[in-house]
Amino acid sequence: MTRVLLTGGSGFIAVHVLEALLTQGHSVVTTVRSETKTQMLRDTFPEFGKDKLGFAIVPDIAEEAAFDEAIKSDPPFEWVIHTASPFHFNITDTKKDLLDPAIVGTTGILKSIKKNAPSVKRVIITSSFAAIFSPKIGNRPGYTYSEKDWNPVTEEEAIQDPINGYRGSKTFAEKAAWEFVEKEKPNFMVSTINPPMVFGPIHPKLQTLDTLNTSNQRIRDMMLGKLQDEIPPAGVYIWVDVRDLALAHVRAAERPDAAGKRFFVTAGYYSNREIADNIRELLPDVASKIATKGGEFPDGGYFEFDNSRTKDILGVKFRSLREMVKDTIPTLQAIGA
Repeated sequence: MTRVLLTGGSGFIAVHVLEALLTQGHSVVTTVRSETKTQMLRDTFPEFGKDKLGFAIVPDIAEEAAFDEAIKSDPPFEWVIHTASPFHFNITDTKKDLLDPAIVGTTGILKSIKKNAPSVKRVIITSSFAAIFSPKIGNRPGYTYSEKDWNPVTEEEAIQDPINGYRGSKTFAEKAAWEFVEKEKPNFMVSTINPPMVFGPIHPKLQTLDTLNTSNQRIRDMMLGKLQDEIPPAGVYIWVDVRDLALAHVRAAERPDAAGKRFFVTAGYYSNREIADNIRELLPDVASKIATKGGEFPDGGYFEFDNSRTKDILGVKFRSLREMVKDTIPTLQAIGA
C-alpha cells in the first residue's frame, strides 16, 4: 500500500485515477474545492473508509502556498498525482482563469512538496497533447508527433482566446514543472501524462449534463438529438479512454523507469462520424436524430503519432472506440441523456 495525494479528485480524469488507486489498495487523500465535493466523492465510493479515502479542502489552487497544509500527512505521502487544472472555455479573463491556475497550481504544489513532504518520491502531472501539438502548422500529414515535441505557443498568443489559453496553460505549466526539477533538484522525480481527447464513462453522482467534460459533450449532444443537421469535425482526431488514462497515471508512479519522462497517452485515431455510427447501432431509438453527413477525417491526410513509450514502459493496452461508446452511453443515460 502506498500513501498518495491526488489533487482535484472530483474531476473527470481524477475520479478515475482515484478509483484505480483505491481498487489497487492504496490509501488516498484527495484535494477538493469544497465540502460539497467531499460528500459527493464519499457517496461515489462508499465502500472505502477514512483509512483509505481522506480529503483536504483547497479552495483555490492558484493561491500562493495553496497545498502547504494538504501535503502534510501521517503516515506521510510517497506519491503525488496532480490533475487539478482548469479545462473549460466559459471564462472572462484568459490569464486569470486559465493560465495562472494551471501554472501556479503546478509550481505551487512542487514547492509545497519540497518544503513540507520530503517523503514524496514520485510526482505525476496531468499535462496534455495540447503541450505537444503545434496547431499553427495544421494537420501535418506525414509528421509523427511524440514526447519530443512541444507546442511553440507564446503568452501573447495564449491570451488571445480561451482555446489558445487552454493550450498555453498546459504547455506553460508542464514546462514550469520540468524547469523546477532542473533548477531545484528536489528529492522526487516527475513524470507527465499527455493525453489528447479524453472520452469515457462518467460517475453519475459527480456530473450533470451541463458539467460534462468537453470531450464527452459531443456524445451527449448526439444522444440528445442536437446534431441532426450535420456532425461537426473532431478538431483533434486522436483520443484515449479515461480508464486507460487513469491506469497510465498509476503505472507512471509505480514503475521506476517511468521517472523523469513524458508520456503521450493515446489509443489512436477516431472521428466524430465513427462515434455517431456506434451510437446509432447501440441506440436504434435515437439513430434517426443523428446526422449522417459530416464528422469525417480531414481531406489531405493527418499527422501520425508514436505512443510506443506508453505501451512499452507503462504497459497500457488501449480500449477500442466501440467499447468506450458502449460503456459511456449508460452513464450518460443515468443523468438524463
